[in-house]
Amino acid sequence: MRDLTDDTITEAVLSTVRGAKDARLAEILGALVRHAHDFVRETGLTEEEWARGVDFLTRTGQLCTATRQEFILLSDVLGVTMLVDALGNRRAAGSTQNSVLGPFFRDDRPALPDGADISEGLPGTPFFFEGSVTDAQGAPVGGAQVDVWHSDADGHYDVDVPGLSDPAMRALLRTGGDGGFRFRSVRPSSYPIPDDGTVGELMRATGRSVMRPAHLHLRITAAGFQKVTTMLFPSDDAHLDQDPVFGVKQSLVTEYARHRAGTGPYGTSTQEPYTLLRHTFVLEPVEPASGARHL
Repeated sequence: MRDLTDDTITEAVLSTVRGAKDARLAEILGALVRHAHDFVRETGLTEEEWARGVDFLTRTGQLCTATRQEFILLSDVLGVTMLVDALGNRRAAGSTQNSVLGPFFRDDRPALPDGADISEGLPGTPFFFEGSVTDAQGAPVGGAQVDVWHSDADGHYDVDVPGLSDPAMRALLRTGGDGGFRFRSVRPSSYPIPDDGTVGELMRATGRSVMRPAHLHLRITAAGFQKVTTMLFPSDDAHLDQDPVFGVKQSLVTEYARHRAGTGPYGTSTQEPYTLLRHTFVLEPVEPASGARHL
């Protein structure tokens, strides 16, 4: 490995990773080396530019804490997170499409009964949701676990609401025998991704919007079916076509119907206009394990 040149250094580096005990590790590292070297050649990267890149990545790592992951945010805005999700969660036509989990899912969410108010009294437009879970033939899927979580009227999740210690705007629900589930809350709002770090620098340098369209997160798990992690976006949101994390899919854009004050769903009286969202989620069966025998 002496006297390496720009023509020979790539193969020299590749030769050092081919002997990895883990074949998948060798494959990934080999691809990383090839693409990184091709990137340097294609752009004619200068030493100054390389140093600036190293500084950017260093500062990105220094921003990461137990509650903040700037590298994941960087992956989001570069489309890598959605690409990984798309490759790992291909769905058949007609099935509910997957989307990213996002940083605000919590395991310590309360299990609540059907029709519960999950807002914890936070202010905002009353929001009613009526969902159903079915298989590809339209048969109801009872007993499915449904996680829901979303932002408040100001675009804040519960972890960012000052003075709020208990979980809010999130719950673990379960479908009934008819595949249905319901809850009420406050209507979620659009919000900016964190822009006070290196990702914000990148967004400003490229003239990109940091505003995410409003959305409702859901994760549905049922025995015998593939888990679905998804979002539902209001069709009238102004930020649908500039989502900085590339999470919007047309099949997940739906009507957040506005209604006048009065008697809302579940016989609930509202003193102000409310929003009603209805949606059906179609699950795909779990694929047989590779090599499984069909009798």
